[in-house]
Amino acid sequence: MAVTVSDMRGAFGIACALFVIAALTDFFDGYLARKWKVESVLGAFLDTTADKLLVTGSLLALIAVDRVSIWAALIIVMREFVVMALRGLVALGGGQIRPSSWGKIKALSQFTAIGLAFIRFEPPFGPLYFDQWVMLLAVALTIASGWQYMSGFWETVRASRAPA
Repeated sequence: MAVTVSDMRGAFGIACALFVIAALTDFFDGYLARKWKVESVLGAFLDTTADKLLVTGSLLALIAVDRVSIWAALIIVMREFVVMALRGLVALGGGQIRPSSWGKIKALSQFTAIGLAFIRFEPPFGPLYFDQWVMLLAVALTIASGWQYMSGFWETVRASRAPA
């Protein structure tokens, strides 16, 4: 018996709901940590790692059901690994690259695009569905955020090499 897309509509809705709950817990976790002043380097690392796992896992699932382009997912996932590596290198030297507003905007755009990809509104808007347009925006913001992190990394490296 073949399973059709209409048979999966409920499953996509459930997946979207679970994804939104996970994304909201991420937001509130960071908000409460800042509000209650219980931030730590380990907490920041675990928070960003959880974000990366949520986004990467969701993108892989959406690729499997042909809801996200492989190239878009690749750009997003590669940026996450590059930024994680850069933050790790700075941490080895005792420094820290703080999360930026670009990173928060990037995360919001990715979460929005992934949530929309789960529920996909019909019909397409021109050559793409609405979620695909939002994913393009998320990819652009991902690249911009990655560039900002690269700049921050190089500034940190230059500052550490400057004569005292």
